[in-house]
Amino acid sequence: MKKVNKVLYISQEIFPYLPESEIANMGRFLPQAVQDRGRETRTFMPKFGAVNERRNQLHEVIRLSGMNLIIDDTDHPLIIKVASIQAARLQVYFIDNEDYFHRKNTVADDNGEEYVDNDERTIFFIRGVMETVKKLRWTPDVIHCEGWMTALAPLYIKKAYNQDPFFKNSKVVYSVFGDEFKKPFRPSFAENLRLEGIEDDDVKNIRNKELDFAELTKFAIDFSDGVIQSSKEINPKVLKYVKEKNINFLEYQDPEDYADDYVRFYDSLV
Repeated sequence: MKKVNKVLYISQEIFPYLPESEIANMGRFLPQAVQDRGRETRTFMPKFGAVNERRNQLHEVIRLSGMNLIIDDTDHPLIIKVASIQAARLQVYFIDNEDYFHRKNTVADDNGEEYVDNDERTIFFIRGVMETVKKLRWTPDVIHCEGWMTALAPLYIKKAYNQDPFFKNSKVVYSVFGDEFKKPFRPSFAENLRLEGIEDDDVKNIRNKELDFAELTKFAIDFSDGVIQSSKEINPKVLKYVKEKNINFLEYQDPEDYADDYVRFYDSLV
């Protein structure tokens, strides 16, 4: 079996930059475990306002910043920051933008009300990751997406970046967690995410309708090469969909000892 050498992690949350959670802990410890097994990794997350830049010693990477991403006819500057988890020899890249990520919370305000533009923040985050990986001139064998804010990565990799030399041979793994959002994405989402290479048929299942967690997750699965159940309990509609799709699927693994199973799953896809 061919071995995967390079794994790109796109994570919604990573500890210690954000509080411990199922996603944040996996975002922190899985890349380290994969590195310890001789594979090369890169890790990305959003630079939410809740991330303390001074304490975590984030600094801007000027050579990677400076691009503008257009969403809904508006230019949004892309800022890239980086920090290191010294104990793990792990470097984390942060996607930043004043419009989307300078609020003091992550995906909801102090009252728990989810931000109405989480849909656009998702688009900006994933497009920012894609463009930054290209600038790094780094070619991942596997791209592992963790958290619903990464749900657009499979579509972009398979349709918008599928001829790009950095992504055309990449396999995409989508982890499904129990991290459901409550406020549906707006009907404009399907049009706002469009890039060259994405056809009408690719977004027909999500066009002109509000998109809940289950539908967004199904959309991510449609363009993935493999799916991992990363929470013990996940949305039953999603679990049923995965099994009906007959896609490469790794069931829930014990969090104390999942790294070897994940690496074997990566290798099985290439």
